Amino acid sequence: VGFTTNFIEARSSIYCTDVAKVTQSPIFHVNGDDAEAVAFACNLAMDFRLAFHKDVYIDLLCYRRHGHNEGDEPRFTQPSLYAAIDSHPNPREIYFRKLVEQGDVDESHAKELEKGFKKLLQERLNEVKESRRAVEYSFEQSGWKSFRVPEPKDFDKNPVTGVGEKHLRPLAEKLVTLPENLSFYDKFVRINEQRRDMLFKTDKLDWAMGELLAYASLLSEGYRVRMSGQDVERGTFAHRHAIVKVNNSEEEFISLANIAPGQGKFEIYNSHLSEYAVLGFEFGYSWSAPETLVLWEAQFGDFVNGAQIIIDQYITSALTKWKRLSGLVMLLPHGFEGQGPEHSSGRMERFLELASGFNIQVANCTSPANFFHLLRRQMVRDFRVPLVVFSPKSLLRHPEAVSSFKEFTSGTFTELFDDASITNASKVKRVVLCTGKIYYELLAKQKAEQRMDVAILRLEQIYPIPRKTIRELKKKYGGAEWVWVQEEPENMGAWPFLLRKLKEVNLACISRLESASPAVGYKKLHEEQQKKIISKAFELNSEEAGKSGGPDKILASK
Repeated sequence: VGFTTNFIEARSSIYCTDVAKVTQSPIFHVNGDDAEAVAFACNLAMDFRLAFHKDVYIDLLCYRRHGHNEGDEPRFTQPSLYAAIDSHPNPREIYFRKLVEQGDVDESHAKELEKGFKKLLQERLNEVKESRRAVEYSFEQSGWKSFRVPEPKDFDKNPVTGVGEKHLRPLAEKLVTLPENLSFYDKFVRINEQRRDMLFKTDKLDWAMGELLAYASLLSEGYRVRMSGQDVERGTFAHRHAIVKVNNSEEEFISLANIAPGQGKFEIYNSHLSEYAVLGFEFGYSWSAPETLVLWEAQFGDFVNGAQIIIDQYITSALTKWKRLSGLVMLLPHGFEGQGPEHSSGRMERFLELASGFNIQVANCTSPANFFHLLRRQMVRDFRVPLVVFSPKSLLRHPEAVSSFKEFTSGTFTELFDDASITNASKVKRVVLCTGKIYYELLAKQKAEQRMDVAILRLEQIYPIPRKTIRELKKKYGGAEWVWVQEEPENMGAWPFLLRKLKEVNLACISRLESASPAVGYKKLHEEQQKKIISKAFELNSEEAGKSGGPDKILASK
């Protein structure tokens, strides 16, 4: 669809449909002034699509009589073109003259048809104006009748999302059972054996098992699960393996498609590197399928940069703009691993600045079981809200980031974890609040130095903020100073949001110095910064953290 721009300024080729050559799709060029040719081209395109199941393009050559809109003045930029358009009859007039000349209709009959059509349009307009649906969006369209718009009180509690062992154990066994008549890549067979050991020997389930169990349980309950993104079938970090190739062939085995009789449909697709297009498609899909867990995963969290328009204009604003619900889940691998600016940050700060009125949920889980409950919570509630998950990279295989099977069979999602190792809260001098992967680095130092005077709290859901739990813990650790510790620079991550939202807590911040880049590009420097952050978190009574509540900065250059 053109604007008041000449085609030579709008694209590098003559036809707007030249992009179809990339996919070798047929293109039908048709003059918009020829009504019958337009109808023929549309019918031909549909017949081609139905016969060959391939994309087909129609280049409908038209013009805009009033430019960009009725209030625009296109003659500012295209005077010659619009002089020609002014003297050119419109398609209705052209077709009317053709039918009269052919003797198919007489002038009086044609005018009656036009008059009757305009009357019909006016009647329908009057009906819409009188309808309640014209002023208030209705969720009663197909598929959404059982859902409602969430209220603030809905976020003060979590539904029970545990799955009983009698139901979950057979699903888990299905996940780790390979068909005996098929041969698989040796490395995957070893991975599968490790998964069996998690279930039946060590009772330490890793992130991938927690995720797969969430999908399996939902599928067994009749929900559909759909996922897309780059390398999602195996997982960017080779952890998911939702689809497994049979040795020396293109045959595939999908355990999640063989979980239970009458199960929901499981779909997973590797997509090309076009986050804007793919995320937009999945968001639209979520609008039409509230009973489907729709997930999109960025290869690295930073890749979401390419889809920012979809996030700004649709995902985070749909509830306010159009009262439209969506259960879309975005998985954004996030964590500072020394992999440089483009592979560190999922830009948490952007989502938190767009969070308002319970329009989205932002989470950063640290345990497989809590991730399991988070995904299940997304479907068992009677409302839908988009979920942004800053998913892990190193935690996918971290020996501490595991959960017992029992943690999946009962309970619910936990928004904020207290420090279970603290036995005497009155002796705690500092409370360290953090989120995500840095927790395990803080935990390692706490254990190594046996620091029971520092409590480490894990914020698993950053938005909506679990204020009630924070107030309770603030009371529990009444004599302690509170600091927020993050890997991101001071002007990024959750800190700018929490500084604004948790003024009553009087938080200080320990982080990298503010920066225009998410991370440094030199791994050794990254490691030095990381060590300094962890060390600073356990240095009590620092001047800034103890008195002013201001940021206790870590200088990135030292």
